[in-house]
Amino acid sequence: MAASSVILLNKPHGVLCQFSPSPGRRTLRDLVDVPDVYPAGRLDADSEGLVVLTADGALQARIADPRHKLSKVYFVQVEGEPLASQLAALRGGVDVGEFVSRPARARAIEAPRWLWPRDPPIRVRRRIPTAWIELVIREGRNRQVRRMTAAVGLPTLRLIRWAVGDWTLADLSPGAWRRAPATLPGARTDDRRAPR
Repeated sequence: MAASSVILLNKPHGVLCQFSPSPGRRTLRDLVDVPDVYPAGRLDADSEGLVVLTADGALQARIADPRHKLSKVYFVQVEGEPLASQLAALRGGVDVGEFVSRPARARAIEAPRWLWPRDPPIRVRRRIPTAWIELVIREGRNRQVRRMTAAVGLPTLRLIRWAVGDWTLADLSPGAWRRAPATLPGARTDDRRAPR
């Protein structure tokens, strides 16, 4: 891969965010046939969306390091209807046990119109409503978004990373990837929104 580019991948649900084989499981190797690239930040197998891959170790470290305050935008389907107090708690920082999350942006949104169906579908309970939240964080600890929403009483049902800095999922179907310039994108401005 040219040193001047990165790969943007829309990781499907169930795919492990690694290139090393795992018997009986799909990995990044099944989707991206490009040598010597590695994810700059991971997504859990049960999460979907943008994974940035690069062969540039310094760029990889800068993308993943929270000191650079690179925004990551997530769309989160949660169990329950978010209250103003729950959204305020997400914005102010949430104690998840091992750490307190940094201040974030959080707002209730409609389900994104561009959303693809998940395979398998999420479990739906007839008596419990679901809702969507847009959550923007500037760090990326292990299962952080899921732990944050659970801590405020809104368990995550579906989690999609839309953006890392200025790189987005735009025009990428699940499992698809494209090359992009490797210039480290800046911190996203608060008024920049993903399409509905």
